Amino acid sequence: MSTLTDMLDEAQQDPPPRRHGRKSRPSVGAAIAGGLGELLITAGVLLALFVVWQLWWTDVEGARSANIAIERFEETIPEAPDNVGGPRTDEPPEELVPAEGDVFGTLYVPDWGQDYRMPIAHGVDRASVLDAGRVGHYPETAMPGQIGNFSVAGHRQTHGKPFYSIDTLAEGDSVIVQTAQAWYVYTVTAHQVVRPDQVDVIAPVPGDPGVEPTERMLTLTTCHPLWSIAERYIVHAELDHWIPLDDGHPAELEGGQ
Repeated sequence: MSTLTDMLDEAQQDPPPRRHGRKSRPSVGAAIAGGLGELLITAGVLLALFVVWQLWWTDVEGARSANIAIERFEETIPEAPDNVGGPRTDEPPEELVPAEGDVFGTLYVPDWGQDYRMPIAHGVDRASVLDAGRVGHYPETAMPGQIGNFSVAGHRQTHGKPFYSIDTLAEGDSVIVQTAQAWYVYTVTAHQVVRPDQVDVIAPVPGDPGVEPTERMLTLTTCHPLWSIAERYIVHAELDHWIPLDDGHPAELEGGQ
């Protein structure tokens, strides 16, 4: 028979099990806030990835595509001698209009570094030309070296950003175009900022669409300001001289050949 002492000892050794309270469920508001937070985090990660792609990766792809295009173009033309050619101011050779999207030349801007060069393709389609790391030739404008206004467009941000430094060009700077036949050396004469609808900047005589051209001009166009498409930055240039491809390269490219 258990004594009172034995019963007290057993009670001390084996305490009754504790009751566990019920776990409180989160409120509907807390659940919504938690879900919203997760969505915001996911959106932030996706936005960051998009920014990296837009600002960095498209430049990597654009530069690579541009280099491949130039290499393929150079494989189709005679190799120019490694010397400075003599400038000429007589009638340049006729440049035939290429097929849409075809690369027919290379753009050099010594002011942007001796290693700067970009392929020039016929047309200004965004997907196949501008976003592919090319400078696009407005189809309705003159070909290089011809009377009229050889006009081109290029990105200022992303996709290789060929015209990123366009606002550094000043009067007297050289802009050079190489085709399968010749080098065309243009000299910058003016620049301006215009609205996107002011398309007369690429007219045969810039600003005067109805006037018959007599000069051989070049016009560069791109978006302005940086990170915006609100306006267009325009650079005009006039042909100074040309050099047959098999005579050598322009003196302005010395050190970059």
